[in-house]
Amino acid sequence: MDLSLAELLKVILLGVVEGLTEWLPVSSTGHMILVDEFIRLDVSKGFMDMFLVVIQLGAILAVVALNFEKLNPFSSWKTKREKKDTVQLWMKVILACIPAAVIGLMFNDYMEEHFMTAPVVASTLIFYGAMFIWVENYNKNRRPSITDLAKLDYRTAFIIGMFQVLSLVPGTSRSGATILGGILFGASRYVAAEFTFFLAIPVMFGASLLKMVKFGLHYTGTELLILAVGMVTAFIVSILSIKFLLQYIKKNDFKPFGWYRIALGIIVLGYLFLIGDPTLQ
Repeated sequence: MDLSLAELLKVILLGVVEGLTEWLPVSSTGHMILVDEFIRLDVSKGFMDMFLVVIQLGAILAVVALNFEKLNPFSSWKTKREKKDTVQLWMKVILACIPAAVIGLMFNDYMEEHFMTAPVVASTLIFYGAMFIWVENYNKNRRPSITDLAKLDYRTAFIIGMFQVLSLVPGTSRSGATILGGILFGASRYVAAEFTFFLAIPVMFGASLLKMVKFGLHYTGTELLILAVGMVTAFIVSILSIKFLLQYIKKNDFKPFGWYRIALGIIVLGYLFLIGDPTLQ
C-alpha cells in the first residue's frame, strides 16, 4: 500500500496531537484514542495500537535534545559535584520508574482489553481535571519545600513514581498524574514538571520497545514511513510544547488544564450519548 497524501496528512495530525498532549497534563493517549476515531489510518489494528505508543519516541527525543547537557553525567563541562548530581538524578528517575514498570508489565494486556475505550477516557479526563482544580486550591497557601530538582529526595521521587501508576488507565495523563503527585508532596510546579519530563524517558522507551517486540519486527516500507513521519512531527511539536509549558508554569497554575479536561470529557460523554461508543464498534 502506497501512502496517499490524505493518509500522510492524517499521520502528521496524529504527530501534532501527540507532541502537544504528551507534555501538557491533558492525556496524550486519551486524545490519540479519540482523534483516531475520526481520522482512522488505513492500517491494521495491530499496527495502529503499536503506532499510538511508538510515536511517543519522537516526543521523548525532544526531552533528550532539550536537556542533553543536564542529563549527561559524563559532560566535560560539568564539575565533579554536578556529575554526581546528574548520576543521582538518574537513580531517582530509575527508582520512580519501578512501580509503573512492574504493574504495567503485569496488567498491560488487561488494561488494553478493558480500558482503551472512549467512556473510560471521558471519565478520567473529568475526574483528574477536577483533581487539578482541587490540588491548586489546596496548594494555594502552601509554600513548596522542593524548589530545585537537585533537592528532590528519593522518597518523593518514589512517591511520584507511584502516582505514575495511575496513568496506566487511558485518559489519566502520565504527566498530569506525576505533576499532581509532585505538587501534593512539596515540589514546586516547575520541579514537578521537569522531573515528569525526565521520568518519561525510560518509561516510554520501555513501552515503545515492548509494543514493537509484540507487533514483530516485520514492517512494510509504508509502515516505516508512517512511523518516521509520526515521530518526526511529534519531536518538533514536543519541543514547542515543552518550552511553552515551562514558561507558562513560572507565572500560572494548572487550573486551565483542569477546566479543559472537564469540558472535553463532558463533550465526549455527550457525543457517546448521541451516537454510542465508537471504540466498541
